[in-house]
Amino acid sequence: MFKTIRGRLITIFIVIAVAVGYLYANNARIGSPIKLGLDLQGGMRLVLEVDDPDGTFTDSAKADHIDRSDRILRTRIDEFGVAEPIIQKVGSQRLEIRLPGLGNEDEDRARELIQRNAFLEFKLVLPLTQIEPSLARIDRAIVAALGEDALREMGQVVQTPSETQSLEELLFQSSDTTAGDSVAGDTVTAEVDEAQTDTVEAEAPAAELRPFTSLLRQGDGEGIYLVAETDVEMANQFLELQEVGVAMPNRVRFHWGADLVGSGTQIYRRLYLLEDEAFITGEFLENAVANRDPQYNQPLVNFQLNRRGGRRFAEFTSQHVGDFLAIVLDGEVMSAPVIRDRIGASGQIELGNSPIEEARDLALVLRAGALSAPLEIVEERTVGPSLGQDSIDAGIVAGIVGLVLVVVIMLGYYRMAGLLALGALAVYVIMVMGGLASVQATLTVPGIAGLILSVGMAVDANVLIFERIREELIAGRATRTAVDEGFGNALSAIVDANLTTLITALILFQFGTGPVRGFAVTLSIGIVASFFSAVFVTRTLFLIYLSGKKASDPISI
Repeated sequence: MFKTIRGRLITIFIVIAVAVGYLYANNARIGSPIKLGLDLQGGMRLVLEVDDPDGTFTDSAKADHIDRSDRILRTRIDEFGVAEPIIQKVGSQRLEIRLPGLGNEDEDRARELIQRNAFLEFKLVLPLTQIEPSLARIDRAIVAALGEDALREMGQVVQTPSETQSLEELLFQSSDTTAGDSVAGDTVTAEVDEAQTDTVEAEAPAAELRPFTSLLRQGDGEGIYLVAETDVEMANQFLELQEVGVAMPNRVRFHWGADLVGSGTQIYRRLYLLEDEAFITGEFLENAVANRDPQYNQPLVNFQLNRRGGRRFAEFTSQHVGDFLAIVLDGEVMSAPVIRDRIGASGQIELGNSPIEEARDLALVLRAGALSAPLEIVEERTVGPSLGQDSIDAGIVAGIVGLVLVVVIMLGYYRMAGLLALGALAVYVIMVMGGLASVQATLTVPGIAGLILSVGMAVDANVLIFERIREELIAGRATRTAVDEGFGNALSAIVDANLTTLITALILFQFGTGPVRGFAVTLSIGIVASFFSAVFVTRTLFLIYLSGKKASDPISI
């Protein structure tokens, strides 16, 4: 394919088409082909501090949390994309983050990414029989804490027990005026002995009002209740009461599921009954990577535990084959699969129908680690370019002047060959812009410096080739032979120069942060593009140029 002019032109066309496609997609997504950095465009400014509504943290504790959050957020934001962020502490208790101009969706993702705690826990799902005997006690605790009048105002209904009502009917049968069907007695049975029955009947007036159990519906799995989405806020108010915590059985806790469940015309959220203590947490996590389920094409996050965590995970799962294991992230159950066999150090978190970006963000925050304390955004505003418009205008003028000088020198010194080199340089520019758009890089002043350096390397490669062709022509070689020898003999020097610079750029990207990584990205893309344009595109244009000449005709170089 590369041996014919037609094949070479098809290859060049495909490369240009891909680059233009990425530029068009970026423009449609953020309104600009290339994102600009804070120094060129400005962006969003966030000021964060430790969320401490109860005033339990001391000043030194807040400062310590800010120090640890600083390191974690730097990792998260760097992995989020080459966004050239500015992250700095303001005093000892605040953190300032500046991110370059983002689209509305990216701004929302950035906020969620920054504030997300990402505390990962693995807990055992418990059967509902462990909570059923305590439901009446929980209802009485809520009535005692809030009072009947307040509960009536919240929409709760009083049910007067008849002499023939059983305990199950009293606790689980729905009143006609209660929206929906509550948990039926034949589905969730409270096995209470006679002594417990006598106790509850003696306290029947307190059981008349069923504020919590009236919200519960039959679950769709082991250890699960369903609560209507419209009732979730009320259920949360009940569960957060200190009296309810006392009424709950020991080592048992409710957790909400992350996904919504549709049933008929109603939307529900799952309420899981779990062991209070996690048998393993995210501190044992070694790596997390976003992928897609090959069977259902749904996003998931594959995780890897360290050796100690793997041993603990394997020991626990081998003892609970057939039970359900809840994967809890920031207090919400992401999934609760059944343990079918002993599981080692690796596993996965299923995200249902969530977009793949959510899986990537989750993997990112899991790798970076959980925040030691939740952070609150206390200030958010838009900031202007840090360089100032005068500096930006001066930089644009300098770039245009430099480009014009390159054009004049190449045309004046190498004539027709210089024009061919400028054609290859145009392809180089399109490739670089498309490359930056493909990785959603943010262009800043250091990035522009990397681009200018790669432009110089592209021109330098052409200079090496043209000088080698001149030497071959002076030595008396035929025109076509001189061109072939010129490209062939200059190739090793071009490869050496580009390869050593590329290695340096990769090292800068690996160990650098912020502007340094931006410089490394633009330089790396520029080196690859300059090599392709100088060696492949320029030679293709030379072949087209020579195809209209005889072997003995001179060339303009």
